[in-house]
Amino acid sequence: MMFELHPALEADSVLIGRFKLSQVRLMNDAKYPWVLLVPEREGVTEIHQLSAEDRAQLMEESAFLAEKLATLFRADKMNIAAIGNMVPQLHVHHIVRYKTDPAWPAPVWGKLPMKPYAGKEIQQMIEKIRDALKERLFLK
Repeated sequence: MMFELHPALEADSVLIGRFKLSQVRLMNDAKYPWVLLVPEREGVTEIHQLSAEDRAQLMEESAFLAEKLATLFRADKMNIAAIGNMVPQLHVHHIVRYKTDPAWPAPVWGKLPMKPYAGKEIQQMIEKIRDALKERLFLK
């Protein structure tokens, strides 16, 4: 079996690049800087299903991503979650939160409809995040 990205993740996000284990994807929701890590492992729905080595790698990637996003976007709080109720494929959300954002202090899920980036905004956001992650990001 080969890794295949779940169609919902493909539809709702854009590839920024890859870390050693995971795809790094930008959610197409301009209300929040929101990045996903999707470990490229076939059939994995839960973190505990990863090998010990992959779990450690995912934690390292998540901490690196969260730190870079928090700094880049001056976050009040980073929300990090692997929920998977709607999309079973393992993916970890990294959402930059502000006390002034439209869902604060509640979680973002189910609060408001997604607001896709307009025009060139999505490419500008991808480039900004790529630059912040460049020391560990592969673009292939």
